[in-house]
Amino acid sequence: MPVLPLQALLPGLRSRVTAEAEAAGAAAAAAAAATPTPTATSTTNSATTSTGIANGLANGFDAAVNAVFEPLRGNPAIDRAAALVSNMADYGIVWVVLALFKARRRGPGRRRAVVSLAAAGFASLFTVRGVKSAVTRERPADHLEVAVRTPTSSSFPSGHTLAAFCTAFDLAESPVETAAYVGFATAVAISRVHLRAHHPSDVVGGVVIGSILGLGLRPIVNVVAPGAKGRSRRALKAGAKGMEGRDYVLKQL
Repeated sequence: MPVLPLQALLPGLRSRVTAEAEAAGAAAAAAAAATPTPTATSTTNSATTSTGIANGLANGFDAAVNAVFEPLRGNPAIDRAAALVSNMADYGIVWVVLALFKARRRGPGRRRAVVSLAAAGFASLFTVRGVKSAVTRERPADHLEVAVRTPTSSSFPSGHTLAAFCTAFDLAESPVETAAYVGFATAVAISRVHLRAHHPSDVVGGVVIGSILGLGLRPIVNVVAPGAKGRSRRALKAGAKGMEGRDYVLKQL
């Protein structure tokens, strides 16, 4: 029986050992990559727990508010009123009409109406799109069958409510106007809950975000386009300062 020399076996043995070592190393690296680190696992668990708690609180709030509205749903008069208010706020129709009324005369009032409406419209549009794309929440399945436009976007936040509160704070020029506009915006929010177009927590989110936007835009609009009332207040302040200066001069004399 022929005997192979040791030198002839060494190259094949080395190749086999090297291949097995490389395979073992690759398997170990894959296992290490697939095994999450304790920090990553704890972070993921914490995020999941926080999300679960937030969803539970929102669902509990929604159920409590819907229980209050449920006896009113199905009443023809209330359903029609809610549909009317919701349709008035659709695409900002009521705010456009109101801005046109305020801009009926030439002057600073017209400029402020146009600037405030444009600012509120663009701010609301981009904010709603951004938040809705980030929070993809399904709308209530059992919405009321009334004559309102059926939206196709996600549920949070309520776009009607957000735009209404943003425009209400931005367009108003006096405390009386602010109270009236915010009152209508509140009616819009209530109508969206009544019609089950949104979950109640979606509407609350619209109120909060829209109010922050409107209150933030208002001082900017007042600087860019102060309007007739803003200029009147500035003139009164300037006149008061002038009177103080005159009184000082007279006292010195």
